[in-house]
Amino acid sequence: MKKIIIFSFLAALLVGCGRTTGNGNGNAENGNDTARVSLKYAQGFSVEEKQGFRLLEIKNPQGADTSAVHRFALVPRGTSPDGIPAGYTVIETPVKSVICMTTQQLGGFIKLGALDFVKAIASAKRLFDKDLKQRIKDKRILKIGKEGNFDEELVMAVQPDVILISLSKRGGFDKLRDTGSPLVPYMGYEEVSPLAQAEWIKFVGLLTGKTAEANAIFAEVERNYNNTKAMLPKYETMPWVLYGKMHGDNWYAMGGKSFIAEIVDDAAGQYFMLDDERTGGVFIDFEVVYSKAENADFWIIQNKEKEPFSYALHAEEDPRYADFKAFKQKKVVCCDINNTPLNELSAMEPDILLKDFIKAFHPEVLKDHTPKYYKLIE
Repeated sequence: MKKIIIFSFLAALLVGCGRTTGNGNGNAENGNDTARVSLKYAQGFSVEEKQGFRLLEIKNPQGADTSAVHRFALVPRGTSPDGIPAGYTVIETPVKSVICMTTQQLGGFIKLGALDFVKAIASAKRLFDKDLKQRIKDKRILKIGKEGNFDEELVMAVQPDVILISLSKRGGFDKLRDTGSPLVPYMGYEEVSPLAQAEWIKFVGLLTGKTAEANAIFAEVERNYNNTKAMLPKYETMPWVLYGKMHGDNWYAMGGKSFIAEIVDDAAGQYFMLDDERTGGVFIDFEVVYSKAENADFWIIQNKEKEPFSYALHAEEDPRYADFKAFKQKKVVCCDINNTPLNELSAMEPDILLKDFIKAFHPEVLKDHTPKYYKLIE
């Protein structure tokens, strides 16, 4: 009996110990989630342990609009702790019902085996995960419509504890706000570092009472990523890598400080926008791209068409593509989006993305790796 009392006292003490400093475990039902959350890469959210609750703050990880900090108090379900500061929206955890507004928000739930928490999504376009698609088909997960045209009755029927939103998509949020459910920004897509994006699984763990599992999954991804990067020899010259293709009248690519640019760099490639300081998507004149990357060694693209990528179809899309060296030498590294979980899961698996690119750029390093997202089309 004394041992039980001592253990309970220590567990309570751990929950109330100021700011987190390390990992742990101890997930349980009814909100008794005692695993601690320590962040190493993510800049978009922070967690502070208090006596009987956690303080969660969310902001733009790139520093834009620093005044816009979103504050939440995560309270174990069924409790009413004292001392919650003014200005913090209370969320009982683990939550019972979540609405996800973007596909990337689903990745943490998939990795944690926590899709039971997801009761509705905005759109099912370009989803691949079989379990997710089955849940949508049998209406365990409802589709509430796109921004600006939400089905309010469906939203109310779900009775969400939390609605995860993307601040880059602002349409229709007034209708969601009228439900009374907390609108919680998911800023993982704004993180520049691949490991920072993946670390947002800990954010999902906080909401679902699965922080120990989230800590363990991320630790494995981090270890795999860093170990894989360390395997690469020091190359005197690295392959020049083009990204993107025409979108309307301009070429759409990712900036030189983006998530994709960092993975290319970690895979011992030189991204063609190396001198660019932007972190998100960019539109560029074709002539500028051609002058920079006519002789690029590799060309990364995403194929959104129903037909698998082929060089013939690619040239039909725009005959100028055939003028690039990477096209002529069949060095296109392609992700057929309709046949991979790129949209919903790849941000949680940067270690696999890294291996895919290394396999394409330096096949002698990872001879046994089978690409999951991107593969060289020969």
